[in-house]
Amino acid sequence: MHILKEPLLHFILIGAAIFGWFAIVGPKDENAERGDAIVIDDADVTLLVTRFETTWKRPPNDVELQALIDALVREEILVREARNLGLDRGDQVIRARLAQKMDFLSDAIAASVDPEDAVLEAYVAANPARFTKPWQKAFDQVYLGDQPVPEDVDTALSALTAGREWSEFGVRSLMPRSMPLSPPGAVDAAFGLGFSAALVPLEPGVWAGPIQSGYGMHLVRVTETRPEYLPPLTDIRDAVLIAWRRDTAEELAQAQYETLAAQYRVETPGSGE
Repeated sequence: MHILKEPLLHFILIGAAIFGWFAIVGPKDENAERGDAIVIDDADVTLLVTRFETTWKRPPNDVELQALIDALVREEILVREARNLGLDRGDQVIRARLAQKMDFLSDAIAASVDPEDAVLEAYVAANPARFTKPWQKAFDQVYLGDQPVPEDVDTALSALTAGREWSEFGVRSLMPRSMPLSPPGAVDAAFGLGFSAALVPLEPGVWAGPIQSGYGMHLVRVTETRPEYLPPLTDIRDAVLIAWRRDTAEELAQAQYETLAAQYRVETPGSGE
């Protein structure tokens, strides 16, 4: 089965333990919160202090800490009474937030695991396109203007092909006359969308054109090409780890959802037909 593949099975077991723990320590129903006791323990205070320090870059003084505790007590009282009145029912914002917090549990589980390199290598092998670096090209270009006369284009191309000094030709512009090794995105950012694609079939060292950019027509000579390549894991490990954890969290959330959903009988309009 899909959910039994390694290492997802271990995460599912961990997730089941966490969800089970919340089920044990959490209130069994809404009436469980109608008691008079509101307990603010040391863990609650530590969390309040940590949040304050994160915001203000210093610990709270005694007055500020007491204000934080009072605010937490007020919030707890109002939340309990709102639930007792059923104000959380039918509220899409609250429902979406609770569902999101369930997904956050899966994210936390995946984020806590540091997989072995073999796992990440296998992940890269299964998703090479996500980590492959695109080709890069370096080139010189002569800008001929937005609407050059065809005869002038032919004359310039013939002269450049014959070895004339290329810096003597073209119309001045703010575009770079020479581009260092650059990926498609950088080329298109400088010359307009689609310009990079026109460079792909060009033979290195040979003047070619005219090629349309977002600004007009160009004669281009590719001076260097670096093909796309898949870097070794040591060079991209951080990016691979982030992607692996994200995908693993999604798989865990779905597997956990399927486990929880199996405990319910779902009825929808037309489901009984």
